[in-house]
Amino acid sequence: MVLQHLEPDCTDTVTIKGDQTMRVNADFNERILVRFKENEWIASPMPGVDRKMLDRIGEEVARATTIVRFAPGSAFSAHTHDGGEEYLVIDGTFQDEGGDFPAGFYVRNPPTSSHTPAAQDGATILVKLYQFDLADRTQVQVDSAKGDWLDAKDGVSRLPLHADMSETVAMERWDAGTARTLDASDGLEIFVIDGSLNEGGDTLFRWDWLRLPVGARFEATAGAHGARVWIKTGHLNHVTEPAA
Repeated sequence: MVLQHLEPDCTDTVTIKGDQTMRVNADFNERILVRFKENEWIASPMPGVDRKMLDRIGEEVARATTIVRFAPGSAFSAHTHDGGEEYLVIDGTFQDEGGDFPAGFYVRNPPTSSHTPAAQDGATILVKLYQFDLADRTQVQVDSAKGDWLDAKDGVSRLPLHADMSETVAMERWDAGTARTLDASDGLEIFVIDGSLNEGGDTLFRWDWLRLPVGARFEATAGAHGARVWIKTGHLNHVTEPAA
């Protein structure tokens, strides 16, 4: 099911009686800014695992963008990602059968993949669920600390993370005061890993998240200490609701 005009336009969690669909920031035609410090932690079904919901359609099986915090020693039960999972480790060390993934790692686990996530010493991740082409089977693991960053140009250095026919994902470092224009014609998400930037009159700080709709323009300027950001573009033309 392709969702073109999702209602209601939610900034809070809403449960619709009958289909029990949770919708958080579910109008993809709107510019959405979520500030980390103003967004409350919500307990997950697993002890020691809390979440800040950025956008969501669905209950525990959901198309979702979330900041997830694992307390030291916490874990999730083994599970399969029918719609795929994409995450960026932003603090601590995240673990599963594939190994240890310290802060700065970007991982894509495609549809039908399974794992048992944990964090012996604690971790925080930015995670996106059920946002893959269901035929995708590409596994991606990139350590940004060791990645092939492209040479800085006009105050910007860039680390490509993933690209396919429907989306492009990258990490960028912007020098202080750098003005940056990006193609947001097919939608854009940007997450501030550290530093700050100004966009549309708003200043975004560490772990703030911005989503721009299809047809938007993105023009931003890095703050006094520069910015390191995670960027996804080209992916919001076709937003699908997860199967029940």
